[in-house]
Amino acid sequence: MDEEWRALTERLGRESRGAAVYIRLAETGDPDELAEVLTAAGQPLWARELAAFRLGVAGDRRAFESLVLLLNHRDPPRCAAAAYALARLGDPRTARAAAALATNELRVGYALHPVRLLTELRAPEAVPALITTLERRLRPHDPHRQVALACVQGLGALGDVRARRVLTEALAHPALAEAAVHALARIPKPR
Repeated sequence: MDEEWRALTERLGRESRGAAVYIRLAETGDPDELAEVLTAAGQPLWARELAAFRLGVAGDRRAFESLVLLLNHRDPPRCAAAAYALARLGDPRTARAAAALATNELRVGYALHPVRLLTELRAPEAVPALITTLERRLRPHDPHRQVALACVQGLGALGDVRARRVLTEALAHPALAEAAVHALARIPKPR
């Protein structure tokens, strides 16, 4: 967590301009004080993110809703921090939420971190969601190659035979072909 914590505190420290409340939230050991930030009116985004991250990595499920909202944020560092905390939260709703975000075509531009989170979680929802998301990315001129590549890599890491067909289709896409070869090599051969 040290690297993630350092990156988060540097970024949020800049956003907060070193406000006293930032220092208090970064140092407090009281989970109730952190949880209160998530529900209190008028809290800045950086304060909510800091509180949610700290609660999430501590396994406090009161952070779940805030972390899911941050996972779907337009700012990639917020998404990355939320994915990190959600992976450590241990909430059974996490995989379902990540799958819903990864497969939402209206928000596909923000699906990279939900896709990576699904791979890390290795939950039952992961393979079907990654297959669905990748199938949609295989259309001609799809602008979301990073999301497609994350799906290919994730499906390879998961090694599920259900991914063989879509990974074979990905071979025809130059930006995905090399990753698809490696992913297919990790999937057990049919007998």
